[in-house]
Amino acid sequence: MLTLTEIVAHIDGGSRGNPGPAAYGVAIETPQGQPVTGFGKYIGKTTNNVAEYQGLLAALEYALNNAHPRLRVLTDSELMAHQINGRYKVRSPDLKPLFDKAKGLISRLESFSIRHVYREQNREADRLANEAMDDAASGRAPRDAAQPAPAAVVAPPPAAAAIAPRPSTPSAPPPQISKPAPPKPQPVTATFHEGALHPHTQLPLFDGEQVELEIRRKK
Repeated sequence: MLTLTEIVAHIDGGSRGNPGPAAYGVAIETPQGQPVTGFGKYIGKTTNNVAEYQGLLAALEYALNNAHPRLRVLTDSELMAHQINGRYKVRSPDLKPLFDKAKGLISRLESFSIRHVYREQNREADRLANEAMDDAASGRAPRDAAQPAPAAVVAPPPAAAAIAPRPSTPSAPPPQISKPAPPKPQPVTATFHEGALHPHTQLPLFDGEQVELEIRRKK
């Protein structure tokens, strides 16, 4: 195990059906971006917001259990990030006990921060969450976040020199990631809170994509 005073945790939670089969994923790295470990866990039928909070709790417990007193969390859940940072109130009875537990664990760390990022910056955590849901759907046993399965652990390289740098010469440009084709129109429900819409499901959008919205009030 690396001896690190500070780690960065990318976290994600998803629910297929919302509520539906749900899981979270956590990808741990050094402040320089070097992978340390990653794990996911299936948590049964619940909402994506509960799954996001469970991912946060798993990251906090990992930091405390492995002597990493400084933790930075990156999440694509804007709702959870704003609630932890005190910008939004926690009104959901399902989220309030998870929020309280998270704040208690945060108080045991030397330093903590949480920041909202787009899904494109959270791909590994998203993959681990979906992998856990796929495992459960296929009948494989859910993974234990306290002891990640070997396949989910990304072993750190022996030295920084072992990390292949991105090509920088004009003759060898870095590979370009093509943007996915725009998805077909799909019904999505959302909650309007403090001037912003918060979707109830994860949306297959890429950073900077523009979409058209047709608002229908729920009866």
